[in-house]
Amino acid sequence: MTRDDRGSASLELVLVTPALIVLLLFVVFVGRLEQARGDVDRAARDAARAASIARTSDQARADGEAAARSTLQAGGVSCRDLTVDVNVDDFAPGGSVAARITCGVDLADVALLDVPGRRTLTATFSEPVDVYRGTQ
Repeated sequence: MTRDDRGSASLELVLVTPALIVLLLFVVFVGRLEQARGDVDRAARDAARAASIARTSDQARADGEAAARSTLQAGGVSCRDLTVDVNVDDFAPGGSVAARITCGVDLADVALLDVPGRRTLTATFSEPVDVYRGTQ
């Protein structure tokens, strides 16, 4: 008895395609999440660096927040809830400043996967205050 194998490749393709699409969407989801996490880390680093070279603690807070927002905007990250906390308690030459960024990132546009609509990413970075900076 001979079997006819015509059409079996098409059937296999129809069965495998949904799994490949879900795998591809998962890779896109993980990639977008890691890119957003990297951008939030960069924003914390940039905020701490901008605050560390400021002349006053008030200016350090403002410069840190502006740097964080600029970095996130340049990275294309849109935060639903963005919190930038620049800690200037030890703001003196030789001291340090720290920036903590909390960002609620939207992920719902990868809709075919049943992923949560948003993730909250947090990053903290500390930077020494420039010892040789001038004061006003």
